[in-house]
Amino acid sequence: MAMFNRKAERVKRHLRLRKKVHGTQVRPRLCVTRTLRHIYAQVIDDDAGRTLVAASTLDKELRGKVSGSNKAAAEQVGELLAARALEKNIEAVVFDRGGHPYHGVIATLAEACRKGGLRF
Repeated sequence: MAMFNRKAERVKRHLRLRKKVHGTQVRPRLCVTRTLRHIYAQVIDDDAGRTLVAASTLDKELRGKVSGSNKAAAEQVGELLAARALEKNIEAVVFDRGGHPYHGVIATLAEACRKGGLRF
């Protein structure tokens, strides 16, 4: 009888997804990472191997406003990331959900980025 390991299954989904999702200079990859305490989002140019823009619940702008890895925090991080991306003339991205289902906190972050002006 095989044991079900939630983290291992998520990693398998993410590796499968990364075969198809690739960020370029014109359309970088928006990568979302979620832990129980924080939410991290990065806009990455995979060709150059550089992070162009990043935002998380650990940023100074959000530190006192949000706590935890919930929908309210995801919305704040998404709006901050979109504002920072638009400052660097990044308008379109490829969404990398990191193996997480597109539901709840991940979907809220994506919607906040769209509302902030990013196109997926």
